[in-house]
Amino acid sequence: MLLKLLGRFLRPHWPLLIGVVVFQLAQSLLSLWLPTLNADITDNGIAKGDTNYILWVGLGMLGVTLVQVGCSITAVYFGAKVAMRVGRDLRGSIFHKVGEYSEREVTKFGAPSLITRNTNDVQQVQMLVLMTCTLLISAPILAIGGIILAMQQDIQLSWLIAVSVPILLVAVGLIITRMVPLFRKMQERIDRVNRVLREQLTGIRVVRAFVREDIETSRFRTANDEVTDTALRAGRLFALMFPIVMLVLNVSSVAVIWFGSFRIEDGSMQIGTLTAFLQYLMQILMAVMMATFMAVLVPRAAVCAERISEVLNTESSVHASDNPIMQLESHGTVEFVDVSFSYPGAEQPVLSDITFLAETGKTTAIIGSTGAGKTTLINLVPRLFDATSGIVLVDGVDVAELDPDLLWSRIGLVPQKPYLFSGTVASNLRYGKPDATDEQLWHALEVAQAKDFVERMDQGLDAPIAQGGTNVSGGQRQRLAIARALVKRPEIYVFDDSFSALDTATDARLRAALARDVADATMIIVAQRVSTIIDADQIIVVDDGRVVGRGTHEELLQNNETYAEIVSSQLTAEEAA
Repeated sequence: MLLKLLGRFLRPHWPLLIGVVVFQLAQSLLSLWLPTLNADITDNGIAKGDTNYILWVGLGMLGVTLVQVGCSITAVYFGAKVAMRVGRDLRGSIFHKVGEYSEREVTKFGAPSLITRNTNDVQQVQMLVLMTCTLLISAPILAIGGIILAMQQDIQLSWLIAVSVPILLVAVGLIITRMVPLFRKMQERIDRVNRVLREQLTGIRVVRAFVREDIETSRFRTANDEVTDTALRAGRLFALMFPIVMLVLNVSSVAVIWFGSFRIEDGSMQIGTLTAFLQYLMQILMAVMMATFMAVLVPRAAVCAERISEVLNTESSVHASDNPIMQLESHGTVEFVDVSFSYPGAEQPVLSDITFLAETGKTTAIIGSTGAGKTTLINLVPRLFDATSGIVLVDGVDVAELDPDLLWSRIGLVPQKPYLFSGTVASNLRYGKPDATDEQLWHALEVAQAKDFVERMDQGLDAPIAQGGTNVSGGQRQRLAIARALVKRPEIYVFDDSFSALDTATDARLRAALARDVADATMIIVAQRVSTIIDADQIIVVDDGRVVGRGTHEELLQNNETYAEIVSSQLTAEEAA
């Protein structure tokens, strides 16, 4: 999975990769040349006392070193650019993929996990690319080249290489096999820390209201300790690796000097040859150590790549048509025909055999007890979900056959939990219509009964809005969300319990203003309060995922027991009449 992911995202940057390989090859070959020059200066210069020879070969070594440094810097520069671009592309791909998901896929992964995958997981893969470009490419060149040149220096000492390298590889391999499951567990536990922290930040008022600080602190401590414990276990294994590497490296150095001294004593080897062989052995083992360092990064990056690929390879359950309809002729009718919907793995469907028509210029209200399926029902209109069976029609066309942008352009949705983005009042209102004028914004605010409190803000339309709209009240947030939908001027308005935070007087004024301002549009209102929908042209009563009543308020009050119970629980006899 890691190789497949890297192959996909490295391919566009092949010119930089070629540059990395070329400069890494050059600096590695120059690095391999230096021990030979050192042996030459030792045997032919120092041993013979030839100062002139020492000077010229020394200047040559200095020149080789300078060129090697230049090649190394250039290779690292190109490698860093490749790594940063891969990270950028990965984050962009995950972001766009998640943007295509339906609510089902977002719920499946969970927001904390998606955040971790787009930040920490991408960072691990990015670090692997950087280290590969700076270390791994040169490691095999140094290792293979070092073995060849060391054998050229003295074949009889080469058995030390054949012993030390396998010992090092086996020791490191045993450690790495134990680290892989720890890295997988690490990412999962980082997900949990993110989830707990996100819940506590989002629900801070609830935590304080119910005096749950100690419980939430304990929850976070548990999640934090789990991450710490896993990181410590992985860190201990990682710390064990370098002493083993250094032990093998130092024992090998001692062995080379020990056995080489006997060969120098009997005249079969020169001192320069011994120093060159020792330097080549060091280069070989250092190359193995660099590969070892990479081997530590690879398991964690592989786990992260698997998690990233899971996001990129998961297709949305809501698919765009291969030949979407790009134009509609009529304006705003919404029709459900024998619609049913079930969540994956659920024993019972959430919706069953839903059939009704919402006509242009009329208000269709949907009411029912909590959990009856009202929100799921209206989420089928903008295709946040797709119906399991039956069809949803907009202007007589199945929503599954419509171009998604065309469908969404005709719908103004105010969700059950209105969300405002960080920015200003104006930037939030222009979210669906970037070219809206200030006059249009003030008109929408006036209809949404939000003009008064926006005018009282210090900067009016330019007043700052915090992420999620946390610096305004729930009722103000709802009214701003309604105004945002009004600025868009769609053919279909969908209000999902969007008046629940308003007092009855504001609710009544808002509905009256809406009736005047969007009289030619289709309005679908999901509500818990009967007073919000009492004047609707058509009321759909939903109970346990089924339509159990349809008609006006007066008709349902006389003929539908479920609706009558809802009314009697909220209104007096005089109010109901």
